[in-house]
Amino acid sequence: MKTLLIWLAVIVVIGVGIVFYITNSNSSKESPTVEAPTTIIEEDTEDKAEGSMVIIGKSVEGKDIAAYNYGSGDKRILLIGGIHGGYSWNTALLAQEVMDYLESHPEAIPSDIKITVIPVLNPDGLTKAVGTSGVFDKSNVSTSPSVLAASRTNANKVDLSRNFDCNWQSNAVWQSKPISGGTSAFSEPESAAIKAYVESHPVAAAVVWYSAAGGVYSSSCGDDVSSETNALTNSYAKASGYPSHESYDFYATTGDLVNWLAKENIPAISVLLTTHNDTELSKNVQGIEAVIKAYSK
Repeated sequence: MKTLLIWLAVIVVIGVGIVFYITNSNSSKESPTVEAPTTIIEEDTEDKAEGSMVIIGKSVEGKDIAAYNYGSGDKRILLIGGIHGGYSWNTALLAQEVMDYLESHPEAIPSDIKITVIPVLNPDGLTKAVGTSGVFDKSNVSTSPSVLAASRTNANKVDLSRNFDCNWQSNAVWQSKPISGGTSAFSEPESAAIKAYVESHPVAAAVVWYSAAGGVYSSSCGDDVSSETNALTNSYAKASGYPSHESYDFYATTGDLVNWLAKENIPAISVLLTTHNDTELSKNVQGIEAVIKAYSK
Protein backbone atom coordinates (compact mmCIF):
# COMPACT_ATOMS: atom_id res chain seq x y z
CA MET A 1 0.00 0.00 0.00
CA LYS A 2 2.82 2.38 0.93
CA THR A 3 4.53 1.64 -2.40
CA LEU A 4 1.33 2.47 -4.28
CA LEU A 5 1.01 5.82 -2.49
CA ILE A 6 4.63 6.68 -3.33
CA TRP A 7 4.06 5.94 -7.01
CA LEU A 8 0.88 8.03 -7.01
CA ALA A 9 2.80 10.95 -5.46
CA VAL A 10 5.52 10.62 -8.10
CA ILE A 11 2.92 10.64 -10.89
CA VAL A 12 1.26 13.77 -9.45
CA VAL A 13 4.62 15.59 -9.25
CA ILE A 14 5.49 14.64 -12.81
CA GLY A 15 2.03 15.78 -14.04
CA VAL A 16 2.38 19.17 -12.34
CA GLY A 17 5.80 19.56 -13.87
CA ILE A 18 4.49 18.83 -17.36
CA VAL A 19 1.64 21.35 -16.97
CA PHE A 20 4.08 24.02 -15.73
CA TYR A 21 6.44 23.39 -18.66
CA ILE A 22 3.66 23.60 -21.27
CA THR A 23 2.26 26.81 -19.75
CA ASN A 24 5.66 28.53 -19.76
CA SER A 25 6.42 27.30 -23.26
CA ASN A 26 3.17 28.75 -24.68
CA SER A 27 3.56 32.06 -22.92
CA SER A 28 7.08 32.43 -24.30
CA LYS A 29 5.67 32.08 -27.83
CA GLU A 30 3.23 34.97 -27.41
CA SER A 31 4.02 38.09 -29.46
CA PRO A 32 5.73 40.79 -27.42
CA THR A 33 3.86 44.03 -26.79
CA VAL A 34 4.64 46.56 -29.52
CA GLU A 35 4.14 50.27 -28.88
CA ALA A 36 2.12 52.21 -31.43
CA PRO A 37 4.30 54.18 -33.87
CA THR A 38 4.60 57.89 -33.11
CA THR A 39 4.40 58.85 -36.79
CA ILE A 40 1.41 57.96 -38.93
CA ILE A 41 2.90 58.92 -42.30
CA GLU A 42 6.28 57.43 -43.20
CA GLU A 43 8.26 58.65 -46.21
CA ASP A 44 9.79 55.20 -46.67
CA THR A 45 6.42 53.45 -46.91
CA GLU A 46 3.26 55.23 -47.97
CA ASP A 47 4.80 58.17 -49.82
CA LYS A 48 7.03 55.95 -51.93
CA ALA A 49 4.20 53.64 -52.94
CA GLU A 50 2.76 54.26 -56.37
CA GLY A 51 -0.80 55.54 -56.17
CA SER A 52 -0.54 56.23 -52.44
CA MET A 53 -2.31 58.90 -50.40
CA VAL A 54 -0.95 60.69 -47.35
CA ILE A 55 -2.50 63.28 -45.04
CA ILE A 56 -0.09 66.21 -44.85
CA GLY A 57 -2.08 68.33 -42.40
CA LYS A 58 -5.44 69.61 -41.20
CA SER A 59 -7.44 72.73 -41.98
CA VAL A 60 -8.59 75.21 -39.35
CA GLU A 61 -11.82 73.20 -39.01
CA GLY A 62 -9.95 69.90 -38.84
CA LYS A 63 -10.50 68.68 -42.39
CA ASP A 64 -7.79 66.52 -43.97
CA ILE A 65 -5.39 68.00 -46.49
CA ALA A 66 -4.41 65.06 -48.67
CA ALA A 67 -1.56 64.47 -51.12
CA TYR A 68 -1.88 61.75 -53.77
CA ASN A 69 1.21 60.23 -55.36
CA TYR A 70 1.52 58.74 -58.84
CA GLY A 71 4.70 57.10 -60.05
CA SER A 72 7.69 56.16 -57.95
CA GLY A 73 10.54 58.25 -59.32
CA ASP A 74 12.89 60.57 -57.47
CA LYS A 75 11.89 63.76 -59.31
CA ARG A 76 8.71 65.10 -57.75
CA ILE A 77 6.37 67.39 -59.71
CA LEU A 78 3.91 69.00 -57.30
CA LEU A 79 0.42 70.02 -58.48
CA ILE A 80 -1.83 72.08 -56.15
CA GLY A 81 -5.48 73.04 -56.53
CA GLY A 82 -8.15 74.61 -54.36
CA ILE A 83 -5.99 77.19 -52.58
CA HIS A 84 -8.83 79.69 -52.91
CA GLY A 85 -11.51 77.27 -51.85
CA GLY A 86 -14.95 77.74 -53.36
CA TYR A 87 -14.01 80.93 -55.16
CA SER A 88 -11.77 78.87 -57.46
CA TRP A 89 -13.63 75.58 -57.02
CA ASN A 90 -12.87 74.61 -60.63
CA THR A 91 -9.17 74.28 -59.76
CA ALA A 92 -10.02 71.59 -57.19
CA LEU A 93 -12.21 69.84 -59.73
CA LEU A 94 -9.42 70.07 -62.31
CA ALA A 95 -7.03 68.46 -59.82
CA GLN A 96 -9.46 65.57 -59.35
CA GLU A 97 -9.82 65.15 -63.10
CA VAL A 98 -6.03 65.14 -63.47
CA MET A 99 -5.85 62.44 -60.80
CA ASP A 100 -8.37 60.36 -62.75
CA TYR A 101 -6.24 60.82 -65.85
CA LEU A 102 -3.04 59.76 -64.06
CA GLU A 103 -4.76 56.68 -62.63
CA SER A 104 -5.99 55.60 -66.04
CA HIS A 105 -2.73 56.47 -67.86
CA PRO A 106 0.13 55.16 -65.69
CA GLU A 107 2.27 54.94 -68.82
CA ALA A 108 2.32 58.76 -68.89
CA ILE A 109 4.65 58.82 -65.88
CA PRO A 110 8.27 57.81 -66.58
CA SER A 111 10.16 55.70 -64.06
CA ASP A 112 12.15 58.67 -62.75
CA ILE A 113 9.11 60.90 -62.12
CA LYS A 114 6.64 61.12 -59.24
CA ILE A 115 3.55 63.31 -59.53
CA THR A 116 2.12 64.56 -56.23
CA VAL A 117 -1.35 66.13 -56.40
CA ILE A 118 -2.81 68.16 -53.53
CA PRO A 119 -6.31 68.72 -54.93
CA VAL A 120 -7.72 70.92 -52.16
CA LEU A 121 -5.41 73.08 -50.07
CA ASN A 122 -8.33 75.06 -48.61
CA PRO A 123 -11.05 72.48 -47.77
CA ASP A 124 -12.88 74.80 -45.37
CA GLY A 125 -13.29 77.45 -48.07
CA LEU A 126 -14.38 74.86 -50.61
CA THR A 127 -17.03 73.49 -48.26
CA LYS A 128 -18.62 76.94 -47.98
CA ALA A 129 -19.45 76.84 -51.68
CA VAL A 130 -20.01 73.17 -52.48
CA GLY A 131 -21.17 71.57 -49.24
CA THR A 132 -19.76 68.62 -47.34
CA SER A 133 -20.38 65.74 -49.76
CA GLY A 134 -16.77 65.71 -50.98
CA VAL A 135 -18.00 65.13 -54.53
CA PHE A 136 -18.88 68.19 -56.52
CA ASP A 137 -19.49 69.46 -60.01
CA LYS A 138 -21.09 72.49 -61.57
CA SER A 139 -24.52 71.39 -60.40
CA ASN A 140 -23.91 71.78 -56.66
CA VAL A 141 -21.74 74.90 -56.48
CA SER A 142 -23.27 78.01 -55.01
CA THR A 143 -24.17 80.68 -57.54
CA SER A 144 -24.12 83.47 -54.95
CA PRO A 145 -21.26 85.93 -55.63
CA SER A 146 -21.06 86.81 -51.95
CA VAL A 147 -20.79 83.14 -50.93
CA LEU A 148 -18.12 82.48 -53.54
CA ALA A 149 -16.13 85.55 -52.49
CA ALA A 150 -16.36 84.58 -48.81
CA SER A 151 -15.27 81.02 -49.62
CA ARG A 152 -11.96 82.27 -51.03
CA THR A 153 -10.42 82.41 -47.55
CA ASN A 154 -9.96 79.73 -44.91
CA ALA A 155 -12.07 79.48 -41.75
CA ASN A 156 -9.92 82.19 -40.13
CA LYS A 157 -10.80 84.51 -43.03
CA VAL A 158 -7.19 84.48 -44.21
CA ASP A 159 -6.27 84.35 -47.89
CA LEU A 160 -3.88 81.40 -47.97
CA SER A 161 -2.05 82.76 -50.99
CA ARG A 162 -1.13 85.82 -48.90
CA ASN A 163 0.22 83.74 -46.00
CA PHE A 164 3.60 82.59 -47.32
CA ASP A 165 7.05 83.95 -46.60
CA CYS A 166 7.74 86.16 -49.60
CA ASN A 167 7.11 89.87 -49.03
CA TRP A 168 4.49 88.83 -46.48
CA GLN A 169 2.12 91.46 -45.08
CA SER A 170 -0.73 91.06 -42.65
CA ASN A 171 -2.80 93.68 -44.46
CA ALA A 172 -2.90 92.27 -47.97
CA VAL A 173 -4.89 93.07 -51.10
CA TRP A 174 -7.15 91.08 -53.38
CA GLN A 175 -7.92 93.11 -56.49
CA SER A 176 -8.82 96.48 -54.90
CA LYS A 177 -10.13 94.96 -51.67
CA PRO A 178 -8.24 94.59 -48.39
CA ILE A 179 -7.82 90.99 -47.26
CA SER A 180 -6.02 89.30 -44.37
CA GLY A 181 -2.63 87.72 -44.87
CA GLY A 182 -2.74 86.21 -41.37
CA THR A 183 -0.94 87.19 -38.19
CA SER A 184 2.40 86.06 -39.58
CA ALA A 185 3.77 84.07 -42.49
CA PHE A 186 2.60 80.46 -42.14
CA SER A 187 0.20 81.38 -39.33
CA GLU A 188 -2.46 79.17 -40.94
CA PRO A 189 -2.39 75.37 -40.61
CA GLU A 190 -2.97 74.92 -44.34
CA SER A 191 0.06 76.96 -45.43
CA ALA A 192 2.12 75.48 -42.60
CA ALA A 193 1.25 72.01 -43.91
CA ILE A 194 2.59 72.87 -47.37
CA LYS A 195 5.75 74.34 -45.86
CA ALA A 196 6.41 71.21 -43.82
CA TYR A 197 5.68 68.94 -46.77
CA VAL A 198 7.93 70.79 -49.20
CA GLU A 199 10.75 70.94 -46.66
CA SER A 200 10.63 67.17 -46.11
CA HIS A 201 9.83 66.09 -49.69
CA PRO A 202 12.18 67.56 -52.32
CA VAL A 203 10.25 69.10 -55.21
CA ALA A 204 11.71 69.45 -58.71
CA ALA A 205 8.92 71.71 -60.01
CA ALA A 206 5.52 72.98 -58.88
CA VAL A 207 2.30 74.01 -60.63
CA VAL A 208 -0.43 75.84 -58.69
CA TRP A 209 -3.86 76.31 -60.29
CA TYR A 210 -5.93 79.47 -59.81
CA SER A 211 -8.81 81.14 -61.66
CA ALA A 212 -9.49 83.14 -63.60
CA ALA A 213 -7.34 85.01 -66.13
CA GLY A 214 -6.21 82.41 -68.65
CA GLY A 215 -2.43 82.34 -68.50
CA VAL A 216 0.79 80.86 -67.11
CA TYR A 217 2.77 83.08 -64.74
CA SER A 218 6.36 82.67 -63.58
CA SER A 219 7.44 83.09 -59.97
CA SER A 220 10.16 85.05 -58.22
CA CYS A 221 10.74 86.65 -54.83
CA GLY A 222 12.59 89.93 -55.24
CA ASP A 223 14.99 88.55 -57.84
CA ASP A 224 14.80 87.92 -61.55
CA VAL A 225 12.92 84.86 -62.74
CA SER A 226 15.32 81.91 -62.79
CA SER A 227 16.16 80.29 -66.10
CA GLU A 228 14.63 77.00 -64.95
CA THR A 229 11.39 78.71 -63.92
CA ASN A 230 11.31 80.53 -67.24
CA ALA A 231 11.72 77.21 -69.05
CA LEU A 232 8.95 75.66 -66.94
CA THR A 233 6.62 78.57 -67.76
CA ASN A 234 7.29 78.34 -71.47
CA SER A 235 6.96 74.54 -71.59
CA TYR A 236 3.55 74.56 -69.91
CA ALA A 237 2.30 77.57 -71.89
CA LYS A 238 3.40 76.29 -75.28
CA ALA A 239 1.87 72.84 -74.77
CA SER A 240 -1.38 74.07 -73.21
CA GLY A 241 -2.00 77.07 -75.43
CA TYR A 242 -2.18 79.52 -72.52
CA PRO A 243 -0.18 82.74 -72.95
CA SER A 244 2.96 82.99 -70.80
CA HIS A 245 3.83 85.88 -68.51
CA GLU A 246 6.97 86.66 -66.56
CA SER A 247 4.98 87.98 -63.59
CA TYR A 248 1.48 88.52 -62.29
CA ASP A 249 1.06 92.29 -62.43
CA PHE A 250 -2.68 92.90 -62.30
CA TYR A 251 -2.20 94.15 -58.72
CA ALA A 252 0.35 93.75 -55.94
CA THR A 253 0.43 90.34 -54.28
CA THR A 254 2.19 89.64 -51.00
CA GLY A 255 2.85 86.34 -49.27
CA ASP A 256 2.24 84.41 -52.50
CA LEU A 257 2.69 80.62 -52.55
CA VAL A 258 4.53 80.29 -55.87
CA ASN A 259 6.81 83.22 -55.08
CA TRP A 260 7.71 81.57 -51.77
CA LEU A 261 8.53 78.39 -53.68
CA ALA A 262 10.83 80.48 -55.89
CA LYS A 263 12.47 81.82 -52.72
CA GLU A 264 13.10 78.19 -51.77
CA ASN A 265 14.76 77.67 -55.18
CA ILE A 266 11.89 75.54 -56.48
CA PRO A 267 10.76 76.37 -60.03
CA ALA A 268 7.05 77.15 -59.73
CA ILE A 269 4.30 78.57 -61.90
CA SER A 270 0.77 79.85 -61.41
CA VAL A 271 -1.65 78.53 -64.01
CA LEU A 272 -4.82 80.62 -64.09
CA LEU A 273 -7.78 78.93 -65.75
CA THR A 274 -9.71 81.08 -68.20
CA THR A 275 -13.00 81.15 -66.26
CA HIS A 276 -14.32 80.22 -62.81
CA ASN A 277 -16.43 77.40 -64.25
CA ASP A 278 -14.37 75.32 -66.67
CA THR A 279 -11.51 72.98 -65.84
CA GLU A 280 -9.94 72.98 -69.33
CA LEU A 281 -8.65 69.48 -68.63
CA SER A 282 -7.22 68.81 -72.09
CA LYS A 283 -5.14 71.99 -72.07
CA ASN A 284 -3.76 71.28 -68.64
CA VAL A 285 -3.00 67.62 -69.31
CA GLN A 286 -0.95 68.77 -72.29
CA GLY A 287 0.85 71.24 -70.04
CA ILE A 288 1.57 68.58 -67.41
CA GLU A 289 2.84 66.14 -70.04
CA ALA A 290 5.22 68.80 -71.33
CA VAL A 291 6.56 69.36 -67.81
CA ILE A 292 6.99 65.62 -67.27
CA LYS A 293 8.93 65.38 -70.54
CA ALA A 294 11.15 68.31 -69.59
CA TYR A 295 12.07 66.82 -66.18
CA SER A 296 12.38 63.16 -67.16
CA LYS A 297 16.04 62.14 -67.55
